[in-house]
Amino acid sequence: MNLKVMHNQEPEVKGLRLQVYLSHGGVASRRAAEKLISQGRVTVNGRRIVTMGEKVSPGDEVLLDGKIVKPESCFHYLVLNKPEGYICSSQDPQGRPLALNLLPPVSERLYNVGRLDFLSSGLIIFSNDGDFSARLSHPASEIEKEYLVVSTVPIPDNLAGDFMQGILVEGILYKAREAEKTGAKSIRLVMIEGKNREIRRVFSHFRLHPRKLQRVRIGPVKLGGLKEGESRPLTDNEIMELSASPPVKIKTMEKIW
Repeated sequence: MNLKVMHNQEPEVKGLRLQVYLSHGGVASRRAAEKLISQGRVTVNGRRIVTMGEKVSPGDEVLLDGKIVKPESCFHYLVLNKPEGYICSSQDPQGRPLALNLLPPVSERLYNVGRLDFLSSGLIIFSNDGDFSARLSHPASEIEKEYLVVSTVPIPDNLAGDFMQGILVEGILYKAREAEKTGAKSIRLVMIEGKNREIRRVFSHFRLHPRKLQRVRIGPVKLGGLKEGESRPLTDNEIMELSASPPVKIKTMEKIW
Protein backbone atom coordinates (compact mmCIF):
# COMPACT_ATOMS: atom_id res chain seq x y z
CA MET A 1 0.00 0.00 0.00
CA ASN A 2 3.01 2.30 0.20
CA LEU A 3 3.46 4.87 -2.55
CA LYS A 4 7.08 5.76 -3.16
CA VAL A 5 7.83 8.88 -5.17
CA MET A 6 10.98 10.49 -6.47
CA HIS A 7 10.93 14.14 -7.50
CA ASN A 8 12.60 15.16 -10.74
CA GLN A 9 14.82 17.70 -8.96
CA GLU A 10 18.15 16.19 -7.93
CA PRO A 11 19.86 17.30 -4.70
CA GLU A 12 23.33 18.81 -4.60
CA VAL A 13 26.14 16.27 -4.75
CA LYS A 14 29.00 17.82 -2.76
CA GLY A 15 26.93 19.11 0.12
CA LEU A 16 23.34 19.84 1.05
CA ARG A 17 22.20 22.97 2.83
CA LEU A 18 21.13 21.98 6.30
CA GLN A 19 17.50 23.00 5.78
CA VAL A 20 17.40 20.92 2.57
CA TYR A 21 18.89 17.95 4.43
CA LEU A 22 16.22 18.25 7.13
CA SER A 23 13.53 18.38 4.46
CA HIS A 24 14.93 15.22 2.85
CA GLY A 25 14.89 13.72 6.33
CA GLY A 26 11.13 14.17 6.42
CA VAL A 27 11.07 16.32 9.55
CA ALA A 28 9.78 19.56 8.02
CA SER A 29 9.55 21.67 4.90
CA ARG A 30 12.60 23.73 4.02
CA ARG A 31 10.99 26.90 5.39
CA ALA A 32 9.94 25.16 8.62
CA ALA A 33 13.41 23.62 8.88
CA GLU A 34 14.94 27.10 8.83
CA LYS A 35 12.84 27.95 11.89
CA LEU A 36 14.03 24.80 13.67
CA ILE A 37 17.63 25.82 12.96
CA SER A 38 17.11 29.40 14.18
CA GLN A 39 15.60 28.01 17.40
CA GLY A 40 18.87 26.17 18.09
CA ARG A 41 17.29 22.73 17.92
CA VAL A 42 19.69 21.30 15.33
CA THR A 43 23.29 20.17 15.74
CA VAL A 44 25.82 19.00 13.14
CA ASN A 45 28.67 16.85 14.44
CA GLY A 46 27.99 18.16 17.95
CA ARG A 47 27.89 21.85 16.94
CA ARG A 48 24.64 23.71 17.51
CA ILE A 49 23.68 25.56 14.35
CA VAL A 50 21.56 28.72 14.60
CA THR A 51 22.25 30.46 11.28
CA MET A 52 21.55 29.56 7.67
CA GLY A 53 24.28 28.53 5.24
CA GLU A 54 25.59 25.40 6.96
CA LYS A 55 26.14 22.50 4.57
CA VAL A 56 25.98 18.81 5.39
CA SER A 57 28.31 16.27 3.79
CA PRO A 58 28.19 12.46 3.70
CA GLY A 59 29.08 11.04 7.10
CA ASP A 60 28.02 14.12 9.08
CA GLU A 61 25.83 13.49 12.12
CA VAL A 62 22.72 15.69 12.20
CA LEU A 63 20.51 15.77 15.29
CA LEU A 64 17.15 17.44 15.83
CA ASP A 65 16.26 17.74 19.51
CA GLY A 66 18.92 15.12 20.19
CA LYS A 67 17.54 12.58 17.69
CA ILE A 68 19.41 11.50 14.57
CA VAL A 69 18.00 12.74 11.25
CA LYS A 70 18.73 10.69 8.15
CA PRO A 71 17.58 11.29 4.57
CA GLU A 72 14.46 9.37 3.65
CA SER A 73 14.92 6.43 1.29
CA CYS A 74 11.42 6.99 -0.11
CA PHE A 75 8.44 9.31 0.20
CA HIS A 76 4.94 8.25 1.21
CA TYR A 77 1.64 9.98 0.43
CA LEU A 78 -1.43 8.65 2.22
CA VAL A 79 -4.98 9.87 2.74
CA LEU A 80 -6.98 8.86 5.81
CA ASN A 81 -10.69 9.07 6.58
CA LYS A 82 -10.27 10.29 10.16
CA PRO A 83 -13.09 9.41 12.58
CA GLU A 84 -14.26 11.82 15.27
CA GLY A 85 -12.36 11.49 18.52
CA TYR A 86 -8.86 11.32 17.02
CA ILE A 87 -6.25 14.08 17.18
CA CYS A 88 -3.97 15.11 14.31
CA SER A 89 -0.62 15.24 16.06
CA SER A 90 2.46 13.07 16.55
CA GLN A 91 1.78 12.95 20.30
CA ASP A 92 -0.80 14.15 22.81
CA PRO A 93 -0.11 14.92 26.50
CA GLN A 94 -3.77 14.14 27.26
CA GLY A 95 -3.44 10.64 25.87
CA ARG A 96 -6.14 11.01 23.22
CA PRO A 97 -6.09 8.60 20.24
CA LEU A 98 -3.80 9.67 17.39
CA ALA A 99 -5.00 9.61 13.78
CA LEU A 100 -1.43 8.68 12.86
CA ASN A 101 -1.87 5.30 14.54
CA LEU A 102 -4.67 4.38 12.12
CA LEU A 103 -2.19 4.32 9.21
CA PRO A 104 -0.40 1.16 8.04
CA PRO A 105 3.09 0.91 9.56
CA VAL A 106 6.00 2.28 7.52
CA SER A 107 9.65 2.70 8.45
CA GLU A 108 9.57 6.44 7.73
CA ARG A 109 7.92 8.94 10.06
CA LEU A 110 4.74 10.48 8.63
CA TYR A 111 3.22 13.88 9.40
CA ASN A 112 -0.30 15.17 8.87
CA VAL A 113 -0.66 17.87 6.20
CA GLY A 114 -3.00 20.44 7.74
CA ARG A 115 -5.37 19.44 10.50
CA LEU A 116 -8.84 18.27 11.41
CA ASP A 117 -9.81 19.03 14.99
CA PHE A 118 -10.66 16.35 17.55
CA LEU A 119 -14.42 16.43 16.90
CA SER A 120 -14.22 16.67 13.09
CA SER A 121 -13.99 13.76 10.66
CA GLY A 122 -13.03 13.13 7.06
CA LEU A 123 -10.04 13.44 4.77
CA ILE A 124 -6.56 14.20 6.05
CA ILE A 125 -3.31 13.68 4.13
CA PHE A 126 -0.12 12.27 5.65
CA SER A 127 3.36 12.40 4.11
CA ASN A 128 7.04 12.48 4.92
CA ASP A 129 7.75 14.84 2.00
CA GLY A 130 8.30 18.22 3.66
CA ASP A 131 8.21 20.29 0.46
CA PHE A 132 5.03 18.60 -0.75
CA SER A 133 3.39 19.27 2.63
CA ALA A 134 4.46 22.93 2.57
CA ARG A 135 2.97 23.44 -0.89
CA LEU A 136 -0.34 21.95 0.19
CA SER A 137 -0.46 24.00 3.39
CA HIS A 138 0.45 27.35 1.85
CA PRO A 139 -2.56 29.67 1.24
CA ALA A 140 -1.17 30.58 -2.19
CA SER A 141 -1.87 27.03 -3.37
CA GLU A 142 -5.63 27.76 -3.09
CA ILE A 143 -6.40 24.05 -2.83
CA GLU A 144 -10.11 23.58 -2.19
CA LYS A 145 -11.32 21.74 0.89
CA GLU A 146 -14.97 20.71 0.84
CA TYR A 147 -16.98 20.13 4.01
CA LEU A 148 -20.42 18.86 4.91
CA VAL A 149 -21.70 20.39 8.15
CA VAL A 150 -24.80 19.46 10.15
CA SER A 151 -25.98 21.84 12.86
CA THR A 152 -27.81 21.02 16.08
CA VAL A 153 -30.39 23.72 15.24
CA PRO A 154 -31.73 25.19 11.96
CA ILE A 155 -29.20 27.24 9.95
CA PRO A 156 -30.21 30.83 9.06
CA ASP A 157 -30.96 31.33 5.37
CA ASN A 158 -28.46 34.20 5.16
CA LEU A 159 -25.46 32.23 6.47
CA ALA A 160 -24.42 30.82 3.07
CA GLY A 161 -24.51 34.19 1.30
CA ASP A 162 -22.80 36.01 4.17
CA PHE A 163 -20.08 33.37 4.34
CA MET A 164 -19.27 33.82 0.63
CA GLN A 165 -19.21 37.61 1.05
CA GLY A 166 -16.97 37.31 4.10
CA ILE A 167 -17.75 37.35 7.82
CA LEU A 168 -15.67 39.32 10.33
CA VAL A 169 -15.28 37.49 13.65
CA GLU A 170 -13.14 39.08 16.35
CA GLY A 171 -11.23 41.07 13.75
CA ILE A 172 -10.55 38.10 11.44
CA LEU A 173 -12.26 37.77 8.05
CA TYR A 174 -13.57 34.31 7.20
CA LYS A 175 -14.72 33.63 3.66
CA ALA A 176 -16.00 30.56 1.84
CA ARG A 177 -15.40 30.01 -1.88
CA GLU A 178 -18.73 28.18 -2.06
CA ALA A 179 -21.56 27.82 0.46
CA GLU A 180 -24.81 26.00 -0.20
CA LYS A 181 -27.52 25.25 2.31
CA THR A 182 -28.56 21.65 1.64
CA GLY A 183 -31.20 21.25 4.33
CA ALA A 184 -32.75 22.98 7.32
CA LYS A 185 -29.75 22.00 9.47
CA SER A 186 -27.09 21.18 6.86
CA ILE A 187 -24.72 23.14 4.62
CA ARG A 188 -21.96 22.37 2.10
CA LEU A 189 -18.88 24.57 2.26
CA VAL A 190 -15.79 24.92 0.08
CA MET A 191 -12.84 26.66 1.76
CA ILE A 192 -9.36 27.55 0.52
CA GLU A 193 -7.70 29.65 3.24
CA GLY A 194 -7.33 27.05 5.98
CA LYS A 195 -7.56 29.40 8.95
CA ASN A 196 -7.69 27.79 12.37
CA ARG A 197 -11.18 26.44 13.22
CA GLU A 198 -12.73 28.81 10.67
CA ILE A 199 -16.00 26.91 10.21
CA ARG A 200 -16.55 26.46 13.94
CA ARG A 201 -15.79 30.14 14.61
CA VAL A 202 -18.33 31.27 11.99
CA PHE A 203 -20.93 28.85 13.34
CA SER A 204 -20.33 30.16 16.85
CA HIS A 205 -20.75 33.72 15.52
CA PHE A 206 -24.26 32.70 14.37
CA ARG A 207 -24.87 30.93 17.71
CA LEU A 208 -24.76 27.56 16.00
CA HIS A 209 -22.98 24.36 16.97
CA PRO A 210 -21.94 21.69 14.44
CA ARG A 211 -23.28 18.25 15.31
CA LYS A 212 -21.19 16.85 12.45
CA LEU A 213 -18.31 18.44 10.55
CA GLN A 214 -16.86 16.24 7.83
CA ARG A 215 -14.25 17.02 5.17
CA VAL A 216 -15.19 15.15 2.01
CA ARG A 217 -12.67 16.52 -0.50
CA ILE A 218 -9.16 17.99 -0.69
CA GLY A 219 -8.53 19.31 -4.20
CA PRO A 220 -8.91 16.29 -6.51
CA VAL A 221 -8.96 13.79 -3.62
CA LYS A 222 -12.49 12.68 -2.73
CA LEU A 223 -13.79 10.68 0.21
CA GLY A 224 -15.48 8.19 -2.11
CA GLY A 225 -15.97 4.80 -0.52
CA LEU A 226 -13.14 5.18 1.99
CA LYS A 227 -14.55 4.07 5.35
CA GLU A 228 -13.80 5.77 8.65
CA GLY A 229 -10.42 4.70 9.95
CA GLU A 230 -9.30 3.47 6.53
CA SER A 231 -6.45 4.91 4.45
CA ARG A 232 -5.07 4.56 0.95
CA PRO A 233 -2.10 5.88 -1.03
CA LEU A 234 -2.67 8.94 -3.17
CA THR A 235 -2.56 8.18 -6.87
CA ASP A 236 0.19 9.68 -9.00
CA ASN A 237 -2.43 11.89 -10.71
CA GLU A 238 -3.65 13.17 -7.33
CA ILE A 239 -0.08 13.97 -6.28
CA MET A 240 0.59 15.83 -9.52
CA GLU A 241 -2.56 17.93 -9.16
CA LEU A 242 -1.99 18.67 -5.48
CA SER A 243 1.65 19.65 -5.84
CA ALA A 244 1.12 21.64 -9.07
CA SER A 245 4.59 20.51 -10.13
CA PRO A 246 6.01 18.56 -13.10
CA PRO A 247 5.05 14.87 -13.22
CA VAL A 248 6.67 12.62 -10.65
CA LYS A 249 7.96 9.12 -11.24
CA ILE A 250 6.65 6.28 -9.12
CA LYS A 251 9.77 4.49 -7.91
CA THR A 252 12.05 4.28 -4.91
CA MET A 253 13.89 7.53 -4.25
CA GLU A 254 17.59 7.33 -5.06
CA LYS A 255 20.16 7.98 -2.36
CA ILE A 256 20.83 11.71 -2.08
CA TRP A 257 24.58 11.22 -2.39
